[in-house]
Amino acid sequence: MSKRAKLDKKVTQYGMEMLTDAELDFCSLGALVHRLDPGIIPWRKASHVDIHVSGGEFNCSANLADCFGLKTAICTAMVDYPIGNLINERVRAMGVKAFYKRFQHNGVNGPNMATVLSDQGKGVRAPVVFYNRSNEAAALMKDGDFDWNEIFAGGCRWFHSGGIFSALSETTPDLIIGAMKAAKAAGAVVSFDLNYRAKLWKVICPDAPEERCQEVMGKIAECCDVIVGNEEDLQKGLGFRGQDVEKSSKLDPSAFFGMIDEVVKKYPNIKCIATTLREVHNTNAHTWSAVAWINGKTYIAPQCELSVHDRVGGGDGFASGFIYGLLDGREPEEALRLGWAHGALLTTYPGDTTMATIPEVEAFAQGGSARIQR
Repeated sequence: MSKRAKLDKKVTQYGMEMLTDAELDFCSLGALVHRLDPGIIPWRKASHVDIHVSGGEFNCSANLADCFGLKTAICTAMVDYPIGNLINERVRAMGVKAFYKRFQHNGVNGPNMATVLSDQGKGVRAPVVFYNRSNEAAALMKDGDFDWNEIFAGGCRWFHSGGIFSALSETTPDLIIGAMKAAKAAGAVVSFDLNYRAKLWKVICPDAPEERCQEVMGKIAECCDVIVGNEEDLQKGLGFRGQDVEKSSKLDPSAFFGMIDEVVKKYPNIKCIATTLREVHNTNAHTWSAVAWINGKTYIAPQCELSVHDRVGGGDGFASGFIYGLLDGREPEEALRLGWAHGALLTTYPGDTTMATIPEVEAFAQGGSARIQR
C-alpha cells in the first residue's frame, strides 16, 4: 500500500477524524530521564539504587509498543555518553523507534540527560521526588530541530506531548506547537498531558509562574484534540475556575465535569478530556478510578482498591491504555476502562513503564480478580 493510500484511510470517531493505518500509530515528543530509585529506603540512608528510564511522553510510547503492540516513536534529545547509552538501550528494548537530536557531553558540566531521584515511601511515609535537570539536553531543543515532514511522511495516527516538557525552557513550547501542527497535517489526533509542575514554572518565570504556564499551555491547547489532566491541572495549567482542589473529594467527578463546559467553550477544538481519580489512604493503599468527557458525553470508570508497589507512571499508564482503546475503535466506556485497568496494573510493577499484556489489561477492565492464574 502506498503512503498516500494510507493517509486516505480515515474514519470519524469520537468527533475526531482518525487514520485507520499509518507508518506510525503513535509518536510523542518530550524529555527522556533516568530515575534513581532506592526502593523503600529514604535517600539520605540509601546505599544502592535501581535505574528506571522514564519521561511522561516516552512512558506512553513504551507502554503502547510493549503492551499493546503499536508502532510507536519518541522524538527527544540524546547525549552521547554512558548515561545516554543506558537510556537508549531501554528505549530500544521497549520497541520504540527513536528520533534523536544529539548532543555531545563536554566531560564536565553537560549537556546532561535529566535525573529524577525518588524513593518509594512506605505506608504512612510518603514518597519523596526531586530532580537534577541541570543543563538538560532536552531543554536545549528548539523548533526546527526535527524534520517533521520526514518523520510523518508515512502518516501518524496519534501525536502526544506534555506539560513538563513545555516547562523546561523558553524554546520547548514552540517546538511542541510546531510538531503538533505538522502532526495534524499528517492526519494525527493530537493530545497533551497538562501535568502542571509548580517547581519547573518557577524556574522559567519566578515572578508569575502560573500566569506564564497558562499563557504557554493555552497556546498549546489550541492545537489539541485531546487533553489529559485533572481539575487542578485545568485550573493552574489553563486558568479555569473550579472547586478548591484541596478540599474536594479526590474521587468526586463532579469537580472535573463541572469545568468541561467552560473548557470546550474556550477551546472548541477539544473533543476529549480524561483523567484519573485517586484517593491516597497511605503510600501503598489507594482508591482508584478514572473519568472522561468524550464528544459531549461523560463516562466514569469503576472504583478499585490498589495495593501500590510503585505509583510513578500510573497516570501515563492510564493515558496509554485509554489512547489504545480509542485508536482501536473501542466504545468510549471500554476505552476508559482499558486506561483505568492498565494504570492500575502499572502501579504493581517496579519502574515507570509497563510489564502488562493485553489479555491481563482486558481481564481486569472486564472485572477480573487477582486470583492465581494456573
